[in-house]
Amino acid sequence: MNYLVPVYAAYGATSLVLTVWLARVLFENGAVFLSDVFGEKHELARAVNRLLVVGFYLLNFSYACLILPSDPVTSLVAAIEVGARKLGLLLLTLGVMHFFNMYLFHRIRRRSSLATMPPPVLPHGSVAYARSYDAREPAAV
Repeated sequence: MNYLVPVYAAYGATSLVLTVWLARVLFENGAVFLSDVFGEKHELARAVNRLLVVGFYLLNFSYACLILPSDPVTSLVAAIEVGARKLGLLLLTLGVMHFFNMYLFHRIRRRSSLATMPPPVLPHGSVAYARSYDAREPAAV
């Protein structure tokens, strides 16, 4: 009996649900960050958010399809192990993509806040540096 067909069906359904759920969470919560970054340019913030979600879908669905093929298995236990391994790898990838998106939002937000910061202040003086010499230390030549 071929045990991989039900495992592939369960893996496909689970990967679809998880990817769509995470993309929605990123879309909704990322909109807050992007609206802060782009200020009054709400259309630009929405467009960037949609583009990031489309890229997220493309990367995750293509990766889910790439890791789908497996060697034939002869037992139900081996089929479950294959499904769990593939699902674990997909979840790990979704987690990495999530943190990459968060890092990307952080970098975009930081860059936009740097543009609005005042210039640094020039130093007005210097601090005298005094070194105490110990008799036990050899003198520097």
